[in-house]
Amino acid sequence: MTTIRKKTSYLFTAFIFIAVATITPHYAISQNTANLQKTVTDISKEESMKHGSLAVSVYSIDRKSLVYGFNQQKSVIPASVTKLITTAAGFEKLGSGFRFRTTLGYSGNIDQNGTLHGNLFIIGGGDPLLGSYRYKQTVPDSLFIAWKRAVSAAGIKAVDGRVQYDASIFDNHPINDSWQWGDIGNYYGSGVNGLNFHENMFFIHFTPGARIGYPATVSRTEPNGLALHIINEVTTGPAKTGDKVNVYGDPASTIRTCSGTMPIDNRNFSVRASLPKPGQACADLFTAYLRRNKISVSGAASEALKRPSNMTTLLEYTSPTYFLIAQYTNMTSNNTYAESIHRYMGYKTGGLGSAANGCKAVEDYLKLLKLERSGVSFEDGSGLSRKNRVTTDFLCRFLVEVSKASYFELFYKTLPSAGENGTVKNMLKNLPDGVTIRMKSGSMGAIRAYSGYITNAKGNQYCFAVIANDYDCTEAQIKAKLEKIIFAIATME
Repeated sequence: MTTIRKKTSYLFTAFIFIAVATITPHYAISQNTANLQKTVTDISKEESMKHGSLAVSVYSIDRKSLVYGFNQQKSVIPASVTKLITTAAGFEKLGSGFRFRTTLGYSGNIDQNGTLHGNLFIIGGGDPLLGSYRYKQTVPDSLFIAWKRAVSAAGIKAVDGRVQYDASIFDNHPINDSWQWGDIGNYYGSGVNGLNFHENMFFIHFTPGARIGYPATVSRTEPNGLALHIINEVTTGPAKTGDKVNVYGDPASTIRTCSGTMPIDNRNFSVRASLPKPGQACADLFTAYLRRNKISVSGAASEALKRPSNMTTLLEYTSPTYFLIAQYTNMTSNNTYAESIHRYMGYKTGGLGSAANGCKAVEDYLKLLKLERSGVSFEDGSGLSRKNRVTTDFLCRFLVEVSKASYFELFYKTLPSAGENGTVKNMLKNLPDGVTIRMKSGSMGAIRAYSGYITNAKGNQYCFAVIANDYDCTEAQIKAKLEKIIFAIATME
């Protein structure tokens, strides 16, 4: 930024600033923001934004002050940018080395023949990666091998009882009250439980019909052995039309209804749906695994009515570190991971993992940062709720405060790098040399948001937030418009 040395020039510049700020109160104008201001103004005046909202804020990290603002005090819906708040709070309240724990144990006694007269227990600890399909070490078979090994090591060869699960660390409301019906049957709206399993989702595989318009067929579900009933209304669509299937169903029901179309040219097509009662699914599949591997279990799996007081622990199964979970949360915008972090912070704060306690934990964290929060409210930890509200000014002030924290370097590494990875891999690929952007994205119907950190070619560091709500154009078009704004921020002189 150019330093103005002459006193008269400085006073003249200050006069111009005051005059412009008086005429256009939405702006906080710095001498190096002319191109940014023009870009934002032009986009805000387009027909597609006539009934919508556009808000932009840029803060200098070094000076900890506003560089540019447009509607920066207007409350807007942030979508998955909410995850910035949740994951940063997790670093503060849980620590980068924290691991979720799931306990395998038993009650009763083991006789001389190796028969357990009692029950096996799976005590959930809110781990969002338990049985996850993403990693070799977490897939259900790897999980069950470790658990079966612990059972055998205790001398148990048969169970005269059942596998029971305890998910009471979280409440019995896996989804948020403000989530939409069209979301909760799909994988991203699965919600969280005290005993999560397979990321609380399952795959539905389809085979296309012989012609466009013909019914598609459900070929299988995965993991195998789930107690589900699929109502299939999916038809065959034109080639290369992608995934246009939506799944409906409530978290307490084993019925899932699928509607929409799948492409005729994809014979290996699958969608991800929310898994009902993931704790029950985990206990059911572990029971089946034991039986297949020569450990008989006499009873059907069930939920424990209360946590056993005299349980013998067989194994403490731990998740990867919080840092890795937070990194995956932000890189892929995983709602299940974010909500698990949110609920677990609620458990630590209020003794029960609930949406309300999670929000209280986040509120306490923001108070710790001494942030003014007018116009800001949160209903969940993932951003799926349309009742979440932020201002772009708040997001920037938040990012400034986080930049001072001891965990900032790790938090920064969890954010996707524009043009390189994560949800912003295909954005801003033509940045000038020396420019780095780490940012979180967020999107829902008529909502698009970006917020994060920029280091420009001169080494100046900024944080920014750019959010559009209720626009009247395609998602591709609004993405391109907001990219122009972010590019203008990154290339300020």
